[in-house]
Amino acid sequence: IIMSRLAKACPTNPRQRGFIRAPGCLENVKLLQILINNAKKEHRELGVVFVDIAKAFDTVIHDHILMGLNQKEVDTHIINLIKDGYTNTYTHLE
Repeated sequence: IIMSRLAKACPTNPRQRGFIRAPGCLENVKLLQILINNAKKEHRELGVVFVDIAKAFDTVIHDHILMGLNQKEVDTHIINLIKDGYTNTYTHLE
C-alpha cells in the first residue's frame, strides 16, 4: 500500500529495477547485449558506464526525504509511517 501511494507521488524511471516488482535486471542486460551486438555489427565504438549507487538512500538526510514527501503532497499517514521507521532505530552487534 505504501509503495503504491508513493509511486503515484514520486514516479520512477522506467529503467528502474531495484525495489520494484519487475523481471529483475534481465531486461537491462538484454538491452546492453543488443547495444553491444549492434556496435560490433556496424563497427562503431560503444561507451558503457555502470553507476553503482548502492546505499544511496543511506546518504540522504532523513529530514530531506520527509520534506520531499511533503512537497509531493504524500498523505501524512504514509509520511508518518516512513518517519516512524527512522525513529529510535539502532543496530546491535554481539
